Amino acid sequence: MKIITINHEPVELYKILKFESLVGGGGEAKMLISAGHVLLNGEVEIQKRKKIVSGDIIEFDGETYQIELGEALPLGQEPSEPLPYKAAPSKAPKTKHTKPQQREELVVNKSKRSSISF
Repeated sequence: MKIITINHEPVELYKILKFESLVGGGGEAKMLISAGHVLLNGEVEIQKRKKIVSGDIIEFDGETYQIELGEALPLGQEPSEPLPYKAAPSKAPKTKHTKPQQREELVVNKSKRSSISF
C-alpha cells in the first residue's frame, strides 16, 4: 500500500488522481471516476468531487493508496522538504486592468469637402 500525504483536508478525489500523476489530467480523472474505475474505502465511488480525508483508502489501476494528513504550514512559509502532494496550483496574482488606449478620431470638416465627378 502506497501512502499519499495531503497538506489539508478535505481534498476532492479527482485532484488526488491528477496531482499524484495517476492519470493524464483532471478530465481523465473525472471520466474514470464517473465510469466506476475508482474504489474508495472498498466501494465503487462515482462522485468526482468526493471529499477525501486522512485515513481514506483509494484503489485505482491495481494499486492501493492510503491518505495521510501532513503538517499544515503557516501562509507564506516554505516546507523544509518538498511536500509529496500539493493540493492546488497557486493562482497568479491579479493584475490591474487598464483601459485600452483611446483612438484618435479623424475629424472631417464637411464644409471643405471636394467632389470628384467622372
